[in-house]
Amino acid sequence: MAVASLIVRSPVTRIVIKTLLLFVALNLLMLVIDPLPALSEISVYGWLVPARSRLPYGEQATRAYNLSLNSLDAMFNSHRVKQAKAPDEFRVLLLGDSSVWGLLLHPDQTLDAYLNSANLRRGDRHLRFYNLGYPVQSLTKDVLILDAALHYQPDLIVWLVTLEAFAPDQQLVPVLVRTNAPRLRAISGLPLPADAASRLFSPSWQDRTLIGRRRDLADLLWLQVYGLAWGVTGLDQVYLPTFKPTLSDFTPAAFPNGLENWHTLQPSQPLTPDQLAFNVLQAGVLRAGSVPVLVVNEPIFVSSGLNSDLRYNYFYPRWVYDQYRVLLRDAAASNHWTLRDLWDSIPATEFTDSPVHLTPHGSQLLASKIASTIDLDSP
Repeated sequence: MAVASLIVRSPVTRIVIKTLLLFVALNLLMLVIDPLPALSEISVYGWLVPARSRLPYGEQATRAYNLSLNSLDAMFNSHRVKQAKAPDEFRVLLLGDSSVWGLLLHPDQTLDAYLNSANLRRGDRHLRFYNLGYPVQSLTKDVLILDAALHYQPDLIVWLVTLEAFAPDQQLVPVLVRTNAPRLRAISGLPLPADAASRLFSPSWQDRTLIGRRRDLADLLWLQVYGLAWGVTGLDQVYLPTFKPTLSDFTPAAFPNGLENWHTLQPSQPLTPDQLAFNVLQAGVLRAGSVPVLVVNEPIFVSSGLNSDLRYNYFYPRWVYDQYRVLLRDAAASNHWTLRDLWDSIPATEFTDSPVHLTPHGSQLLASKIASTIDLDSP
């Protein structure tokens, strides 16, 4: 008993007991109060280091000073779109996939960089473009980002889309979508797949504890830490000296599901509007409200190699892409969307490792075509 009494009285023991009690209390408190929204507001970006020109994304953080995380608030608080809107600014948000984000492109080679360098004006206002593209093709992911971005007072949204983003089975693929279920369900009119309940992340009580949220908390911390190195180097992705060019010869062996099949669809089955997520695009346009939306069918690589009479590229058989363009045009007309189809506007030589990733010159060409589409004569 004397030994036990001494142990209890030991300063080390008291510290351990108090630490354990505090740890338990913090876990219980997090079941009631979620601290992540408040912690997401804490950012070194925009004052200690420059704000990022693209949303955080990456899986090789130690080499590129970047990382993927699930907090939209933290992502936007690291981005330059959070800066105060100037009185003479006409704010344009660019939505889309990795081609807009700029895989393999330096920040000064992306679509928004070239558009900003054009110094476009609309009346007496200066157009400023913000890169809100995010890798992975999914219209639902774009609507989620659009919903958060409306807080930053856009005057125009340019939404770059491609057929793959309309695939129903792609809508909930991005981790960013599946981990933001409450925000997703709060978007009025946004249709969700029938299996959404089983695919969206619904945290249990253990997931809401300090232990359960340790990854999210660590991501918030590392975003700030990497910001310091990023601010010095400007590196937010790994730039390899070489890359594997996008496939231009198409052999049956490369397409085990069928050379001309797209997802579960075969060329014998004509494409119908209900097989594509047009209702998600419409939900995004409606969510934008009074903010005009320009929908751009983004350029794709068009092969001239083996079996190019059957496929445009690795992503798309010709039959399905041709029918998609007709359906997109018809949907735009019936829903009164402003649409610009730029699908074949960039030479095949200006694509890199993917049917939608552009070289710096290709990005510059696309910027000039989008600039010519925007109505600069309106006040």
